[in-house]
Amino acid sequence: MLKKHDFMKAVQGGLIVSCQALSDEPLHSPFIMSRMAKAALEAGGKAIRANSIADIQCIQDANDTSVIGIIKQNYGDCPVFITPTLKEVRALCSIGCEVVALDGTLRERPGNENLAEIVATVKQEYPETLLMADCSTLEDALYCQSIDFDIIATTLHGYTAETTGQDIADNDFQLLTELLEVIKKPIIVEGNINTPEKAARVLEKGAFAVVVGGAITRPQLIAKKFVEAVAEVTR
Repeated sequence: MLKKHDFMKAVQGGLIVSCQALSDEPLHSPFIMSRMAKAALEAGGKAIRANSIADIQCIQDANDTSVIGIIKQNYGDCPVFITPTLKEVRALCSIGCEVVALDGTLRERPGNENLAEIVATVKQEYPETLLMADCSTLEDALYCQSIDFDIIATTLHGYTAETTGQDIADNDFQLLTELLEVIKKPIIVEGNINTPEKAARVLEKGAFAVVVGGAITRPQLIAKKFVEAVAEVTR
């Protein structure tokens, strides 16, 4: 496993591949995700983002790579579900994830937990673990920087009520441009990076690294694009 300082060096200017399959998806399996991760790393991916303790441990066992760990957990009708509480953060830290990503939006969290208190607690208990804020807006990012997240990410842009319908690529990645002006932490771009051109562009603009998921690791979504294109011709 890479050490904390090695993670940042390894991923800078590179591609991180998100290998996830939820329980209702065809590839849902820790073993399959470990093989997906292996394929991504063989292609030149610099690290893996993965969901759930089972998947992450299987990926760690099968591959010499750093993992950005998350736990997707629903708490009633609360919209915050990416590593939403201190319980999930601690679980990921305990299995050796170099980076733990969690919802970095300003929305109310399950149990009304306080994001700043979560960050402070984890930095005291697991000082070698990097914390990545999955943000939606510039306001989110500024707050997460102020409470000492190590990495700022755009993961939730387009996936919250205030950003619904927005694409990270809008206006030549305007949000990234705004973030680069005021955020001093490393910025990782994630969220609807569905072409190689988009991935290259965010790095050209100054992102620290880029995460790609569904465009690489969700074959049902990839196949659907082909099916729809073929259907347009054969109607």
